[in-house]
Amino acid sequence: METHVAAVDHVQVEHNLHVRTLILNRANRLNFLSSHMVCRVLEVYTACQEEPRVKLVILSTELCANGKTFCVGGDLVEYFSNKGQWRLNAKIAWNLYTLMYKIATLGKPQVTCFWMRNFPPWYISRCDRENAVMAGIVPDVGASFFLSRLPGFYGEYIGLTGARLDGTEMLACGLATHFVPSKKLSLLEEELNKVNTSDLATISAVIDEFSEKPPLKERSAYRRLDIIDRCFSRKTVEDVISALETESVKGGDAWISQAVHSMKKASPVSLKVFLNSIREGRLQGLGQCLAQEYRIRSHELLLGQDIFEAFRANFVRKDRTPKWKPSRLDLVTNEMVDSYFSKVDDDGWEDLVLPVGSTSSTSIRAKL
Repeated sequence: METHVAAVDHVQVEHNLHVRTLILNRANRLNFLSSHMVCRVLEVYTACQEEPRVKLVILSTELCANGKTFCVGGDLVEYFSNKGQWRLNAKIAWNLYTLMYKIATLGKPQVTCFWMRNFPPWYISRCDRENAVMAGIVPDVGASFFLSRLPGFYGEYIGLTGARLDGTEMLACGLATHFVPSKKLSLLEEELNKVNTSDLATISAVIDEFSEKPPLKERSAYRRLDIIDRCFSRKTVEDVISALETESVKGGDAWISQAVHSMKKASPVSLKVFLNSIREGRLQGLGQCLAQEYRIRSHELLLGQDIFEAFRANFVRKDRTPKWKPSRLDLVTNEMVDSYFSKVDDDGWEDLVLPVGSTSSTSIRAKL
């Protein structure tokens, strides 16, 4: 096997005859995706798409120091360092969204061997470790597409509360297709590297040999989809919180109080933008969702308020007391929310243009 290591991009690419394996190799930074890494992965995926010998793509990682993080998403330090240069940040976001679309529409089976927090689950399989954890996602890099397609209103619950899901919950709701214990992952990768086919059933059968079906925890919120659907189907964020508080008074589980607490701490405008985004996402295709989310992200970068305030409070000052603008839900008007879905009024800005020639999103194969 020949191995090529990108010194700057922290992306290692392993080649064998029919399989390409990409390994994120920035473990000391929790595999934050820098703009260089995004461009490198995009380059590799484009090459895989054009190379007929490549039958399967595996996405893996050097395990981070905390023992459980695959990738924490885009490099927020890079965005923060470019504060005031919103067009530069918008270009970084453009490349990231393009990569998401390329991954989703590659047209060849892909396997992710660890949970990657912000990459959408459009692969043939995800192989989750027993201690894998997924945290809540802002309406970004396809979240409005895949969260809106989870059972009932579970996607609203994840996105609005920042709920942390373990591997069994990801498997249950459809964000993962397989559950493979850590001790078996290296053996699985060895077998996958012997694959000489793009047949989905054959690849799934290989993964099945190493998979288990762990039980869902008794106290998992996923067991209470009745409450989740009753509360998170409400029209407004305020109505969702009110419904949850009513359930909590009835003596509901601890997750209900935690959901209310998390929503009250979050950025009011982000909550309302997310709810609108996921509701629209149910009626949109993948490309439409990504284009819409790119508009949202561009407005966030242009306004430069809550997205940078969150970074300051959590990563710079670490005081955990962000000062949101507006500061309360009742101060966020419909006009404010609608503005995030409009074109950016700037001569140098344009809507996201996705690569042509990719497989239609309707052909994406996953448990979802």
